Amino acid sequence: MPHVHELIPGFEPEGPLESALVRDPQLLDGLAWGKPRKAHPEGRIGNHVADLLREIDAAGETGERRALLRVVALLHDSFKGEVTKWLPRSGENHHAMRARRFAERFTDDERLLATIELHDRPYSIWRKMRRRRRLDGDALEEMLDRLPDHELFLRFIEVDGASEAKDPEPIRWFRGELARRDLLPPAVDHPAAFE
Repeated sequence: MPHVHELIPGFEPEGPLESALVRDPQLLDGLAWGKPRKAHPEGRIGNHVADLLREIDAAGETGERRALLRVVALLHDSFKGEVTKWLPRSGENHHAMRARRFAERFTDDERLLATIELHDRPYSIWRKMRRRRRLDGDALEEMLDRLPDHELFLRFIEVDGASEAKDPEPIRWFRGELARRDLLPPAVDHPAAFE
C-alpha cells in the first residue's frame, strides 16, 4: 500500500486528527483512486487534495479554520472509487456521504461532517436551476438549514472550485444566495479567485 506522501505530494499531517486519518488504509485507497477527467484533470484524488492544500496555504488560512478546511480537503472526494456505478449516486451511494460516514469514525464535529457531506449540493442545485430555469428553493433551504457553519462551507466550496477546470459561476451564485439571506458576516471576502 502506498504511503500518504506518495499519494499527496508535499503532504505533512497537521495535528492528531490528520495523522489518524492518513494511517487508515481505506483513505489511502481512496487517495490513490482516479485518472484525469473533465472536472479533475489532475487525475488521482491525492493530486486533487494536494492542489486544495496548496490553495489553503496560498490563501493564508490560519488557526481552527485552516485545520477544518484541511480535513475537509483530505476527505471530501476520497471515496469516489467506492461508489457503486450501476446504482444511483445518491444517499449512501454518493461519494460525499461515504466520506461523511468514514469521517464519523474519527469526529462528531458537525461543521466538518456537514461540509464533507454537502460539498457538491450547491453545484447540483445550481445546475438544476439552469436546466429548469427556476430555483429549487426547498432544496437550497434544506441544505442551508443543515449547515452549522455557512462561512466554513462557503470557504471550502471556494477552495474546491479554484481549479481552472471548474466554472466559477456556481460559486458566485451560491455566495449571492448566502448574502441575500444574511448568512455571512461582512468580513467574509474571498471573491478575487473567482472573478
